Amino acid sequence: MKIIMFYVHEFWWKPYAPTVSEAGDPGPERDLKEAVVVFYQVEAHDPDREKRVVEKLVKNIKWLCRKFETQRVIFHSFSHLSLSKAPPEQGKMLVKKAKEKLTKSGFELYETPYGWLNEWKMHVAGESLAKVFKEL
Repeated sequence: MKIIMFYVHEFWWKPYAPTVSEAGDPGPERDLKEAVVVFYQVEAHDPDREKRVVEKLVKNIKWLCRKFETQRVIFHSFSHLSLSKAPPEQGKMLVKKAKEKLTKSGFELYETPYGWLNEWKMHVAGESLAKVFKEL
């Protein structure tokens, strides 16, 4: 799995167009403040090491949230981080497990609509730690 995390003062998204026929209702546009945005790509080999990947994903998200004193996390599937891709259902299940762990720890979670192209705008904080890339 590859992730890029940003601490943002503001993140806005608006569903633009579905990328798959079974994308479903994307919901309304959203505008959230003071959050960690996680751009993620689940790679083909990740489902075989799911437990380790989930643990590292949760650990990295919690670490960055602590640095900026926020409990708000926004997930955004970003298939441009790697040429290696897990099947969509396996990828969604892996992220779902991470989200369950974060919810149990009191985090407030959001996700841009999966299977949709989105317009988005973000105001990233200037600190060096506000931009973090990890290979899990």
